[in-house]
Amino acid sequence: MSKTSGRTDLLIALTLIAVAVAVPFQIDSRYVLGQIVLALFYACIASQWNLVFGFAGIFSLAPIAIFAVGGYATAMLCFFLDWSVWAALLPAALVAAVFSVLIGLACLRLTGVYVALLTLAVTQVMYLLIVTDTECFVQVGSVCRQLTGGPGGFSRFGDFGMRQVLRGDWMLGNYAIVCTLFIVIMAVTWVILKGPMGHAFRAIRDNPGYAVARGINRFRVQLLVFGLSAFLTGLAGGVYAAHFQVIGPTILQLPQLMFIIAIVVIGGVGTFWGPLVGTLVLMGADELMREMGEFRTLGLGLIIAASIVLLPNGLVGRFRDLMQYAGRDRIAGLKTSKDIE
Repeated sequence: MSKTSGRTDLLIALTLIAVAVAVPFQIDSRYVLGQIVLALFYACIASQWNLVFGFAGIFSLAPIAIFAVGGYATAMLCFFLDWSVWAALLPAALVAAVFSVLIGLACLRLTGVYVALLTLAVTQVMYLLIVTDTECFVQVGSVCRQLTGGPGGFSRFGDFGMRQVLRGDWMLGNYAIVCTLFIVIMAVTWVILKGPMGHAFRAIRDNPGYAVARGINRFRVQLLVFGLSAFLTGLAGGVYAAHFQVIGPTILQLPQLMFIIAIVVIGGVGTFWGPLVGTLVLMGADELMREMGEFRTLGLGLIIAASIVLLPNGLVGRFRDLMQYAGRDRIAGLKTSKDIE
């Protein structure tokens, strides 16, 4: 990344932070604020899938599974061990990272579509194991609870305590927590991409043979990005579970995964701000089509198809290309002026 790019990212980040601080003072609707919080969760997952696929070139389809592991681990630590949510978040993120590394050990010696198929199979197996879990693990009063919560999942296992502190304004406290999470995730991602690890990720993605010849261990680097992105994704999953006070197997369903993939594709694969832009576009479109009933899914599908055909590099990628063309035209104009002189 160039110095100009770094300054641009910093300017955009500061602008977004200012907007995030101003939002609670401009929006009175709890529903709208809740949708913004949900969008931030989607952006967190999408940014980490973009790190794995867009920057490291690993076609993994496990982001939702890792997110769910973080959420389930948080819920289970709180429910079975009576931990507070705050105490459970980091251990749950570590569980998600270990889970992802184990997947990586199994699939990263494969390439391309085989990685995608194996990681998708892991997600679907997780879903089936949870919804078919009927064996009693612990008796809670007169109710028998399964280890994974079964089809009903876990609920009311704890929260951030904002309801006790802020009472009717508890959503503002949760919004601040989720905003902070998103800022931390984006900042860590930016630092990774600016450093040697980011260069190694791109090298493996763009030219694996040359990268290996230069001494980069492909398997080790890909396993590293699997673990790092999973830790952040699992942390987001834990915060998600604590915010909604519920986590269930529906989060593992295929439409959720497709939505994350669509976010990155529309925003721009391999672009830093692409996941955020894609989230804003898709969430906005989904909200505008909320009253369309069964045509809502069709509308989203048409938006995704149009984006793939008309904007193959995504919205951010298209904007970047336009800025490059404008810069070249400006340089060409300056050269022409000098020649005339």
